[in-house]
Amino acid sequence: MKDYILKRLLLMIPTLFGITLITFLVIQLAPGSPVESRMSIDQGIKSDQVTKEIVEQTKKLYGLDKPVHQRYFIWLRQIVTLDFGNSYKDHRPVIDKIAERLPITLILNALSILLVYLIAIPIGAWSAVRQWSFLERATTFVLFLLYSIPSFWMAVVLIYFFGGGGALDIFPIYGVHSRGYEYLPFFERTLDFLWHLVLPVFCLTYASLASLSRYQKGSLLEVLREDYIRTARAKGLAPNRVLFKHALRNSLIPIVTIIASILPAMIGGSVIIETIFSIPGIGRLGFESVLSRDYPVIMAVATISAFLTLIGILISDLTYAVVDPRIGFERKS
Repeated sequence: MKDYILKRLLLMIPTLFGITLITFLVIQLAPGSPVESRMSIDQGIKSDQVTKEIVEQTKKLYGLDKPVHQRYFIWLRQIVTLDFGNSYKDHRPVIDKIAERLPITLILNALSILLVYLIAIPIGAWSAVRQWSFLERATTFVLFLLYSIPSFWMAVVLIYFFGGGGALDIFPIYGVHSRGYEYLPFFERTLDFLWHLVLPVFCLTYASLASLSRYQKGSLLEVLREDYIRTARAKGLAPNRVLFKHALRNSLIPIVTIIASILPAMIGGSVIIETIFSIPGIGRLGFESVLSRDYPVIMAVATISAFLTLIGILISDLTYAVVDPRIGFERKS
């Protein structure tokens, strides 16, 4: 097992290298310049009023006067020591900004993935057992209807109906803390934090329910057709024992690997959701850095997001081997 994990971790290095190289080149080719953005913030100067001398001085200050390939290798050498440089926007160390916002995004996505699996797997299993019934078809219709709704539109609707914009005022609609949060006891602080995440977590969760429940349904139906299930039934085992002990566990094997595709989608979706709900997470940080052409922050967010995705894929493979006893780490490696 250790050899397999070590091999996978080593394979992440060239993958991360390729992702960071492409990201670095793309942001260099994007329209706009951090120099013009910085001048506008510092001095209120419009881009057409920035003199050539000011541009050259600012480029030299940020190291933008060097060739692209040289800047990339300088950045690559720095991140070996987790030095992502300083932000062009406020000159703070990028690693400090990431450390402040990353935990919030991780909690937001972890809660969303947990809820997706806790809700979708029972729905999928129930749909397989009650296949073609009216209630099963109605449930499938509702799930796919939710799947077709964009998350930003759903967020606006939830804010209007449940966030004080219209009929009800139940959930907070911005931030992750209430006023006076620091004076509350630990238990109340935790409840306050989770209460602020209700609407954002729902927006990240509902769209994945349809696909994951359908995967679970199809996987369970396939397992129920296997010969060993027929044998278990022929021996007189109770239907629930056949379903939960023999069929359900084996049907979870392909479902476990889907986490590798859900995680990147949720990290990408958190950019929109964090912006709408004003959540100080890494997704919103990345969005703001793109608008301000803050290259060091963009690279840091892209690198960490890619690393988290690769870790999610590794966890998916390890869990696959745990769920399916036929899979061994030695044979996989």
